Amino acid sequence: MDLFTAVTALAGVGPTRAKQLSTLGIETLYDLLTYFPRTYEDRTKLVRICDLEADQPACFRAMVIRGPKTAHIRKGLDLTKVTVADESAQLNLTFFNQSYVADSLLYGQEYYFYGAVRGDYTGYGMQNPVFEPLERAGTATRRIVPVYPLTAGLSSGMLRKWISQAMQLCLPELPEVLPQVVLTRCCLLPARAAYAAIHNPPDFPTLEAARRRIVFEEFFLFTCGLMQLRASRQAAETIPWTNRDLTSFLAALPFSPTGAQQRAMEEIAADLGRGRAMNRLLQGDVGSGKTLVAAAAAYLAVRNGCQAAIMAPTEILAEQHRKSLSALLAPLGIVPEVLTGSLPAAEKRRVKAGLADGSISLAVGTHALLSEDVAFANLGLVCADEQHRFGVGQRSALQAKGRNPHLLVMSATPIPRTLALMIYGDLDVSILDELPPGRQTVDTFLVGESMRARINAFIRKEAAAGRQIYVVCPAVEEQEDAASSMKSAEVWAETLQRTVFPDLRVGLLHGRRKAAEKEQIMADFAAHKLDILVATTVIEVGVDVPNATLMVIEDADRFGLSQLHQLRGRVGRGSEKSYCVLFSSNKNPETVQRLKALCRTNDGFRIAEEDLNLRGPGDFFGSRQHGLPQFKAASLTMDMAVLKEAQASAAQAMADPDLVRDPCFPLLRRRIRTLFRDGAVGLN
Repeated sequence: MDLFTAVTALAGVGPTRAKQLSTLGIETLYDLLTYFPRTYEDRTKLVRICDLEADQPACFRAMVIRGPKTAHIRKGLDLTKVTVADESAQLNLTFFNQSYVADSLLYGQEYYFYGAVRGDYTGYGMQNPVFEPLERAGTATRRIVPVYPLTAGLSSGMLRKWISQAMQLCLPELPEVLPQVVLTRCCLLPARAAYAAIHNPPDFPTLEAARRRIVFEEFFLFTCGLMQLRASRQAAETIPWTNRDLTSFLAALPFSPTGAQQRAMEEIAADLGRGRAMNRLLQGDVGSGKTLVAAAAAYLAVRNGCQAAIMAPTEILAEQHRKSLSALLAPLGIVPEVLTGSLPAAEKRRVKAGLADGSISLAVGTHALLSEDVAFANLGLVCADEQHRFGVGQRSALQAKGRNPHLLVMSATPIPRTLALMIYGDLDVSILDELPPGRQTVDTFLVGESMRARINAFIRKEAAAGRQIYVVCPAVEEQEDAASSMKSAEVWAETLQRTVFPDLRVGLLHGRRKAAEKEQIMADFAAHKLDILVATTVIEVGVDVPNATLMVIEDADRFGLSQLHQLRGRVGRGSEKSYCVLFSSNKNPETVQRLKALCRTNDGFRIAEEDLNLRGPGDFFGSRQHGLPQFKAASLTMDMAVLKEAQASAAQAMADPDLVRDPCFPLLRRRIRTLFRDGAVGLN
C-alpha cells in the first residue's frame, strides 16, 4: 500500500465508515496520517482512589472486590455494577449497555482504570471507565492518549485504531519534504519520527518536538509559496505609467487628505511607475478614507490611458462607491459606471459595450464584473474592496481581463501586523492609521436587560431629535434549536414596531431579501423615510448614513470584536455625537472582558490585537470567509515564534542555489504548488 491508498483498505472501514471519514476530509491513508489530534489526555499519572477529584478524569489501579452484576432495567438499557478498591478507598463503577464487562472484570483481579468521578450528596461513583489488565501493554491507560475532532458515528477510539493501521502500513513511505540543511539548522525531527510521535507520543517533550516539526513544516511551505507568488508578480512586467502627478486631483478635492492618505497615494504612484504590476494592500480602520486613495489610483489609471475596475462584495456597497467616486472624479471628467447583477438588461448591455470599446474608463461592480461576457479594452487597475470577502481566484479572474493590470486590495478590518505579514506576505502594505478631521468617536456601552427601558427611552429621544437608529440582531428568524435565545431580526422588528415604537417608522433588512428590496430599504433609510432599521450584519460593510447616531447590537456576545467594531463604524459618520450600545446577558468573565475592550477604545488596531488574543484567528472576522490560512496543526497565535523561525528559514532556502539539488526539492515544489492550487490552506 502507498500513502494514497483509499481508507477502505483498512480493517473495519466499509462504505458507511468511509463516507463518515470523508466528511472529515479523510479519504486516503495520507489523509489519516495528517489528521492531527485536537488535544491529548494525560493517562500516565496514577492516583489513589481517595485522591480522585470530581469531574477530573484520572488513571488509577484497583482490585475488583464485589460483582460484577448485570441488571436488565428496560428494553435497551442494561446496567453492570462492580465495586473496586485500592489501599486507600473503594469505588462503585457502573457500565451502561456493556454486559461484556461481567466477563472481563474478574473478582479478586487488579486492573488499571481511567475515568471521572461523578456524584453528589447521595454518593460518588464512576460511569463507563475504560480499563485494562495489569499485564497488557498500555493502550487505553498509562499513556498519553490523542483526542481527535469527530463527526457523527465516529469515535476517537476508531480513529486511533485506523491511524495506527495506516502508520504500520505506510509510515515508511512518508517522504521528507524539508531540506536536510533546514532540519539540521533548526533542530527538527525527521518527518516519520514526527508523525509517529504526534499520534502516539511516548512522553510530552517528544510530543512537543513532533508538533514543532509539523507546525514548522506548514509555515515553511506556506511562506515559500508566498515568496514564489511575490516573485512571479514582481516578474510580471508592465509599461511604466509616466503620468503620476496628482496635483489636479488634489486641487479638485473639497478637503485636504490626511497624512496617512497622502503617504498611501505616494506609495501607489511610485508602484505604478516601476514597470512591474503593483500588488498592494490598503488597510485602514472604519472611516479612514480608503475610497479617496482608490479614487486617486483610478484617476492615474485614466490619465495613463487605462481603465480601472473596482469590485465590491455587495450591490449596496458598489452603488455607494459609485456615488463617492463620482463626487471625487466627475469634476475631472471621469464618470464611474456601475455593473451589478440586478441592473436592467439594457443597462448591462450598455455598460458592457462601453467597457469593451473603452468609452467607459471606470467600472464599479460586484461579481458581475467577473462574467465571461465582460471584456475591457485596456484594463490597467483592479481594486478589490473588503478583500477578505474575495478569494484569490476571484481577484485573479478580474486581473485576467487585462494584461498584468495593477492590483490594489482594500480592507476595513484592521489586522495585527504579525498576522498581516502572514496573510499578505505576497503584497506590499499601506496603512491608513489616522482618521480625517471631523470624524466622530463613538461612545460605547455594555448593558444588560435591566437597562432595556432606559435604552428604549434613549432611542425615542434620538428619533425625536430627527436622528436615526440601527438595531442589529444575530439571527434572521427564530430558531428551534439551542440558538433560539438569540434575537431574530424578523421577530424583533415586528416587536419594536407593534409594541415598543408604534409611532416610529421601523424597517427590516437581512441577507435573504431580494437585491432590489435591500436596495430600496437602504435607500429609504438613507432618505430618512425610516427612523429605525433592524438588520443583520448585512449592514456591516459600506452603508453610509450620516444622520444615524445610535447603533444598538443585540446579543453582542455572539459577534467577534472586529465585527462589532465594523458595525459600530456605521454611526459617527456625521456631525452629531454618536453612540453604540451592546446588549449581552452573558456573564462569562472572558466574554465580558472581550466586550469591555470595545468600550475602552475606538482604535481598530488595538481591538484587532485584543480579538486575536482572546478568540484566536479562526474566529477573527466572525466568518469562515476571513482570509486566514486553514492550517492543520499550526496556530497563528500560539506558534508565532515558530512562524518567525520558519519564515527566516524559508527565505534562506529560497535564496540557496543548492536547494534544487536537495533530494527533497521535487516534493517540496509539488507540495507548494498543490497548497496554492487546491486552496488547501483556505487562503482568501
